[in-house]
Amino acid sequence: MGSLRSWLVVNSRSGGNSDAARDSLLRSLAARDLSPERTFEFPAEELPTSARLQEGDVARLVVFTGDGSLNAVIEAVSGWEGQLLVLPGGTMNLLSARLHGSDTGCEEILDRVARGAFRPVRPMMACCEAGRAHAGLLVGPGTAWAEVREAMRDFDVAGLAKGAGEALAETTSGSRVRMIDPPIGHEEGYPLIELTPSHRGMQADGFRLESAGEFLQQSWAVLRRRFREGPHERLGLLDRLVIENCAGERLPVLIDGEPAQLGSRAEFTVAECPVDLLATAHGF
Repeated sequence: MGSLRSWLVVNSRSGGNSDAARDSLLRSLAARDLSPERTFEFPAEELPTSARLQEGDVARLVVFTGDGSLNAVIEAVSGWEGQLLVLPGGTMNLLSARLHGSDTGCEEILDRVARGAFRPVRPMMACCEAGRAHAGLLVGPGTAWAEVREAMRDFDVAGLAKGAGEALAETTSGSRVRMIDPPIGHEEGYPLIELTPSHRGMQADGFRLESAGEFLQQSWAVLRRRFREGPHERLGLLDRLVIENCAGERLPVLIDGEPAQLGSRAEFTVAECPVDLLATAHGF
């Protein structure tokens, strides 16, 4: 396994990244004869593309980042014929959990890979006009809390205070969103709808805020990207659905934690990941 030519992508801004963590990872890779020939520091350096990987005769790309950066990597190498090894280098590491099992650390994953206990897979992604999500898609005014989370990560106290006030106003008074095809859930809509891809389709969950207590609970959950810890309703498991803004305004979305906007009505579908990912868990 160690004879494969590999490169490594890391991101110092991701939750699991630090100089110590990366040094530890490099030692772990070396101990298993999996050392990369080159390391890319994203976003300071441009990500390798499928063409660049092909030209370099690279067979495996190891990615030690959070879900947002990982999304960018997958898009950059779309169509590449090599293998992408996802390691938990962020805060939530949702795709790593899908591929290797919840709470499975780098050491165990690398042990499995070193002994050949893996298989290439192309898991389903949630798709819309703005992009594809391997971890999850959020739709609605509740996505405003993502900026507050960025301020927390940057230790920006002034930005945190300002952003929290704006997110509070947007979530409580912003235009809600609802599913219209199929027409499932509350007609008055939700501050937030979450779409989670799996091999069974997209799991749709609506988050309602009917009381101050529920609002505080859900806001805290969004800040930690643990959305399902807040009060929510299961809306369905679907391959396709349409969501609209109840007031006819544009739809704010988060694609693997990265903000974007869609029209007032948008279609969401599922599609295969455009590159082979290595899976070591029994779920695949």
